[in-house]
Amino acid sequence: MNKTVVGIGEILWDLLPSGKALGGASANFAYHASQLGCDGWAVSAIGKDDLGEEIVRKLFEKRLNNVIETVDKPTGRVLVTLDDTGTPSYEIVEDVAWDHIPFTPRMETLASKTDAVCFGTLVQRTQKSKETIRRFLSAMPTDSLKVFDINLRQQYYSKDIIEESLSFSDILKINDEEIDVISRMFKITLGQEEACRKFLDQYGLKLVILTKGSKGSVVITEDQIIPQAAEKVKVVDTVGAGDAFTAAFVAAYLRGDSLADAQKLASVTAGKVCSRMGAM
Repeated sequence: MNKTVVGIGEILWDLLPSGKALGGASANFAYHASQLGCDGWAVSAIGKDDLGEEIVRKLFEKRLNNVIETVDKPTGRVLVTLDDTGTPSYEIVEDVAWDHIPFTPRMETLASKTDAVCFGTLVQRTQKSKETIRRFLSAMPTDSLKVFDINLRQQYYSKDIIEESLSFSDILKINDEEIDVISRMFKITLGQEEACRKFLDQYGLKLVILTKGSKGSVVITEDQIIPQAAEKVKVVDTVGAGDAFTAAFVAAYLRGDSLADAQKLASVTAGKVCSRMGAM
């Protein structure tokens, strides 16, 4: 039976220079997990508007399972600009539907059979969605996998949210810019890999995944440091590449692949996303 893998958090429209594309870290993660053989589910909220209806149609087209609640807030939007290397910057609209995700019986039922979940900091910028994340995690089986893909965006994170999230997590996924930010926040004066190991030890994590863009990635466990080179591709944009990386790693990890093989699949998947426009 396929593993049930959930991305819980934001679902939205990325307003790219080339046009509108379905996105949001949790939805991206769920989509790529489903493409890699998992029973992928997106959990979020949309508004009672045309953009929300279009999300429902798009999820149906992509055959992505979902628990998407409808609330009295507009559907999420993000203005995305790309620099010369295809690296995105984001302007994230506030007080939108995914800021108000309700915890519903449908979510509780899904949580009770979830093998792995991925969540980040952005969706926790409001108390309502933060509480829903906590309730979902609490309703999951005790042996399930909880992945914190930190995804720092603009000012929408805090030390308290990061500490709380780490305390619930088995895996931390973080990039090289983010580890520098939270090292300063936690007053850690170590190199990047050493800082990752400190978080691993302090919060009892199974492993930390450190991604470094074109410089590849490193998986850090209690007794291993596993490097992996990045795939050589012509980059169109990097939107959603990190989400695809996390999804591929989790899919391989759940089926029992070695850490090195899981990391290799993650690198290949992220490379494919970088070579195409949009996150899905």
